[in-house]
Amino acid sequence: MAAAGARADRLRGPRVSLLSSRSVREFRLVVFDWDGTLMDSIGTIVECTLAAIAEVPGIVAPPAATIRGAIGLGLVQTMERFFPAGDPALFDQVALAYRRRWRADFKDRVVLLPGAFEAVRAIAGAGYFVGVATAKGRLGLERELDSSGLRPYFHSTRTVDEAPSKPAPGMLLQLCEEMGVAPRETLMVGDTAWDLEMARNAGCASVGVLTGGHGRADLEPCAPLACLGSVAELPGWLGALPAEVEPAPRALAP
Repeated sequence: MAAAGARADRLRGPRVSLLSSRSVREFRLVVFDWDGTLMDSIGTIVECTLAAIAEVPGIVAPPAATIRGAIGLGLVQTMERFFPAGDPALFDQVALAYRRRWRADFKDRVVLLPGAFEAVRAIAGAGYFVGVATAKGRLGLERELDSSGLRPYFHSTRTVDEAPSKPAPGMLLQLCEEMGVAPRETLMVGDTAWDLEMARNAGCASVGVLTGGHGRADLEPCAPLACLGSVAELPGWLGALPAEVEPAPRALAP
């Protein structure tokens, strides 16, 4: 951990002060959720989930709205919500069917939300550390970091393979430790209550975006600093530099 802190010292950018209606905040690390925040993937995830459940005999899929509302949790936690009387063997069947269908039929259908690429590039170029905390698995995130072109702009990432599922604080706390940044200097940006609750549990501030699984009524009780229409609005809200700036240097570890 000391080595990670030393790397962060070498990469440390300027403090960025933000005057909000609630308080003056200083952020040095901005962490993004992935699906529904940066990627236009919520509808595709719902379709894939319905297709996977249809392959498993003896169970009935929940309504699409229920599936949409659970996106952002880990796969096991999602299955426990959908099938409370199920067992690990059933969850494994659904998980395997989901992964198979995603690779075969759905993975190439997801694209970045409008303005997401420019927003991440602007925030990285403005001197912030930039990270990802996602319920995706590591292999899926790595594939989409490349296909989206966003890989150069992130200093570090965490998935559900490396930390407990949201809303547990582990992903954020690991990123803070690696970057040498205090939770109070960290902003979590996400589209679900799970993202914002994770931030609150970690002692971080949060901003909600209205492009994913949860609406304003779900996000506002989690006390985000703002609910933005999309992540494209975030650079202006932060006062970040224009999108033409060069990317910040990447950290040495994922």
